[in-house]
Amino acid sequence: MAHNERLKLTANYLNTAAGTCFAAGVVAPFAPLTFGFSGGGSVSTLTFGLGVATFLTASGALHLATRSILKDLRP
Repeated sequence: MAHNERLKLTANYLNTAAGTCFAAGVVAPFAPLTFGFSGGGSVSTLTFGLGVATFLTASGALHLATRSILKDLRP
């Protein structure tokens, strides 16, 4: 029983980290584009795309790690 609870807590932590990566690195960069304001600087499309892709990949990897951990739950 305690084993399952530890696994669920770890999975919850990783999934929260995945959601945070997605929000900070994928959703947030589009806010200035959507609402038409800039933060005083600009980046190239390549830099923007690579940044978003990096955070999206990190978010996906963390989520997949969470799913892998949950496979070890005991009945």
